[in-house]
Amino acid sequence: MSEKLNQELRTTNILWNLTDLYSNTTDPAIAADLDSCTQEAETIDQQYSGKVARLSAEQLLDLVTRLERLETLAGKLSTFAYLNFATQTKEQTAGAFLQKIKEVLSRISTRTVFFELEWNKLEEEKAAELLADGLLAHYQHYLASLRRYTKHLLSQAEEALLLEKAPVGRSSWMNLFDKVLGHMTFGEKGRSEEEVLADLYNMNREVRKQAAADLSAGLAGNLHILTHIFNTLLADKMIDDRLRCYQEWISSMNLYNELEDQTVRVLVEAVISRYDIPQRYYRIKRQLMGLDELMDYDRYSPLPLLSATMPDSAADDQQTTSAAPAIPWDKCRSIVLDAFADFAPQMAEIASQFFERRWIHAPLLDGKRGGAFAHPCVPEVHPYIMVNYTGNIRDVSTVAHELGHGIHQYLAADKGYYNSGTTLVLAETASVFAELLVFHNQLELLTDKNERRAFICQKLESIFATVFRQISMNQFEDRVHNERRVKGELSSELISEHWRATQTAMFGDTVTLSQDYGIWWSYIPHFLSTPGYVYSYAFGELLVMALYHRYQQDKAQFIPRYLDLLKAGGSDSPYRLLAPFGIDLNDQAFWQGGLEMIDDMLKLVE
Repeated sequence: MSEKLNQELRTTNILWNLTDLYSNTTDPAIAADLDSCTQEAETIDQQYSGKVARLSAEQLLDLVTRLERLETLAGKLSTFAYLNFATQTKEQTAGAFLQKIKEVLSRISTRTVFFELEWNKLEEEKAAELLADGLLAHYQHYLASLRRYTKHLLSQAEEALLLEKAPVGRSSWMNLFDKVLGHMTFGEKGRSEEEVLADLYNMNREVRKQAAADLSAGLAGNLHILTHIFNTLLADKMIDDRLRCYQEWISSMNLYNELEDQTVRVLVEAVISRYDIPQRYYRIKRQLMGLDELMDYDRYSPLPLLSATMPDSAADDQQTTSAAPAIPWDKCRSIVLDAFADFAPQMAEIASQFFERRWIHAPLLDGKRGGAFAHPCVPEVHPYIMVNYTGNIRDVSTVAHELGHGIHQYLAADKGYYNSGTTLVLAETASVFAELLVFHNQLELLTDKNERRAFICQKLESIFATVFRQISMNQFEDRVHNERRVKGELSSELISEHWRATQTAMFGDTVTLSQDYGIWWSYIPHFLSTPGYVYSYAFGELLVMALYHRYQQDKAQFIPRYLDLLKAGGSDSPYRLLAPFGIDLNDQAFWQGGLEMIDDMLKLVE
């Protein structure tokens, strides 16, 4: 089934070329680079361990430069191993190779862990003196931001031990999760996760209902494994937070994002205060679809285009004329590149390279992990993008989203390995802004009232998924992390109760959640790989609303400022990087302004 769809969409040969990293898993360069990393880590350890407090600015610059080169080479190795695995999770050799690279790099890291520990133990006066030296200007933010972890680091022996055991910790459980999902098939036709999820966007209600049932049945058959993985990683974070003295389960994520706890609280409270927006929308959608009850599997159904009041059953009959046709890959490419070019030709030029130089992996394949991502790789190479393209308008937005990440990573590469990596909240800003460019570009092409309304509704649903759903998932995480710390291991039934409760808070009485829907928490990888990640999407979406408003007011000044923001990568804090735009992240009114813009879009439908 996947092969046929790939052929129809012309994605069969849209495969990334990993030879820019290594030719294959037996490439002699891999062993050579591993040896080089090992030897350099040992040399750095011998030369500098126990001496950081006595280094001059010039000596510190030499050490940090060498560490950056070492971590860049290690990053190249780990990127290749993961990307190789991501498209063939069923292949034991790919999994074994990934594990081998993780284990070797973990051992290497134990030789250099001394630097962060000794740098953080440095007296404040001495550290400030070094940071003020012009020789270290390039690494000023990197070195200063390392010190925010001072209170949360353990002894060198303990940190080395944790690094040694890391390959069989969280990342190993994530590999298991990817393998379990990669081996799953759904329904009588034995389809993949991505194929089933795509059917939730089908015009035909019976197709949507069957897709939901197939997904639920597949997850239920593996729920004991998924629940165990979930509980294990909840406990892993609990122990890590306790050892590192984090006050709340979300504190480490806020620190990683270089955000004050207050900023995140203001964001979350603002979004929850406007749950009325999705509730108003879903009441309208139920009426437009002519349904007595809007079920969870109806949320993403396209609205009928032929009539403002066409019932869902009529849409089923007319889907050959009212349902949006599948969008082939070439058309997707032109939609995205045209939108980028209209904003800034440089964005389109960079994005074109992803298509032309085979930096994208698009088809559905047996064993390929679900979802989509952009991997920054290392500055000396280039980012890679993975999508599972099924040809609907949502997938076009996904391609734009990941290319937004890719462009950001590409532009920031000049800052080097340590300064190019961005906090999650600013990373999501770049991707969501790219989506919004495509949306407005396409909207301008539509003149029919019903088509415009349906298209705005589709975008609203995407925004809801990015803002309100992500904050409801943040609230779910808050419940399960805190309850795991009080009650111990959680049953799948209890986890599902928390999932339904936090989803119901968002939907109110506008969407009926089936009993099966209660286990849909179990296939979401962010809960496992990056606890606390999800609020970054809401942050990015609402920030983009504000940025786009500024773009509309003064395009000439905004565009170079925006590109400078992307080029800056992670070379400063979000607060300082956003200062040129006049944004106060701790101002409740700022977040409410973004929510009002969503409300205004809803009023167009109302």
